[in-house]
Parts: sequence; structure tokens; C-alpha cells
Amino acid sequence: METILKVENVEKVYGSGENQTKAVDGISFEVNEGEFIGIMGASGSGKSTLLNCISTIDNVTGGDIYIGEDNITKMKRKKLTKFRKEKLGFIFQQFNLLDTLTAYENIALALSIMNVPAKEIDAKIKDIAKKLDIEKILEKYPYQMSGGQQQRVAAARAIVSEPSLILADEPTGALDSKSAKMLLGSLDTMNEKMKATILMVTHDSFSASYCKRILFIKDGKIFKEIHRGDKDRKEFFQDIVEVTAQIGGAE
Repeated sequence: METILKVENVEKVYGSGENQTKAVDGISFEVNEGEFIGIMGASGSGKSTLLNCISTIDNVTGGDIYIGEDNITKMKRKKLTKFRKEKLGFIFQQFNLLDTLTAYENIALALSIMNVPAKEIDAKIKDIAKKLDIEKILEKYPYQMSGGQQQRVAAARAIVSEPSLILADEPTGALDSKSAKMLLGSLDTMNEKMKATILMVTHDSFSASYCKRILFIKDGKIFKEIHRGDKDRKEFFQDIVEVTAQIGGAE
């Protein structure tokens, strides 16, 4: 199985001297193609900093991050921008849709900037819209959609270009419980039927129960790792809650 992401002894240090803070402290792990991985930890644990380093938003202080064969920690800015556009998909807590574009146009934009031929764009959008059940809202503008619909459009935009890795940062954080379930169902569909590789940071145990593997971060280090295996979501949820209690919550 192909390794999509390899994190090797990554460190992220803020400040200097006595005011130095090690937000990420020697973390190493791998994500294989088709996995759905969750990262959990209390506030200040380093989970968001780690995701920022993987997403190329932030630079590491030490260590290496490989996406496929490419070491993104060694890339120059121009190449990194191109790499981010072609290889990574993003789903944020805030939907980040363009208000002046319809759902169709927001999704199409992700393909246009990659110079996908116009005749292919329509087919790709209709295919992803059907899989994520957003066909009926393609001509709507963001202000005409519910939060859950906007987030599913954002998910469609993230995967339509078939990136190597999708990074989700608290994707259900701004959603009500019904909308959150719909989005998580969409992520599950993306993973199971479309073989998308997903890395999701979340503080929510229910959201994490949709993952296949969870990395728990504490004080900048991996505290524990658990696998769902053959367990159903309810059983896995209980496992997540137990570990979350051990590390003092995941807010």
C-alpha cells in the first residue's frame, strides 16, 4: 500500500531562549493511501500546529514531512504553492466559499486554476455532486444554503481535483448536529467509495468515530494511537471517549 504522508521527527518551536515553547515535539507517523485518520488532543496540545505544518501553512523547526515522494519541508515557496494547489485538498471550519459564486462555480474554480479543460469540468462537478448529494443546490449561492450544505460544497471542492491528501481542520466545528452528521457521512463516502485519503483534526469524539485510526496528541507528542478495526462506530466512540478522558479532554 502506498504511503501518502510520512512525518519524521517533526518539531515546531516558537520563541527563543527561556521563552521557547515546543508546540510539536518529535512527532513521527505515516498515513497510507485510502486511510481516514483523526488527530485529537486538548487545546494547546499541538494538533493544529501539526496540521498547519503538514498543510504547508507553517514551517517546521526540525524534521521532515513527505507527501508521496516529495519532501515539502525542503521546497521553495514557488514550488510549494504549485504543490499545494495540485496535491492537497482543504476543508476548514469556516466554509471559505466565495459569496459571489454559485456552488457549481465554487467547485469549478478548483479545477480552473489547475487548467482542467472546460469540457471535463462539467462532468467532474456533476459526478462529485451526485456522490455527495448536492446536485439540487449547484445553482445556489452560499447565502441560499444551510451551513451543512455549504460545508458539503466545500468538501466537493476539496476532492474534485483528486488530491493526494485531504486535510480537514475541525470541519464540523461550525455546524449543528444534523449538519455535522451529513458532512461526516460525506467524508465517509469520500473515503470509502472514492478512496480519498483524509487527515482530520477534531476535538469532537463523535466526529472522530468516523475515522479508522486516531492519533492522540499531548504536550506536542503522540500520547496514544487507536485503531477502529472491526468495531462499529458506537464501540469506537467509547474507546475514543476513554482515551480523551485520560488526556484531560479534547477541547
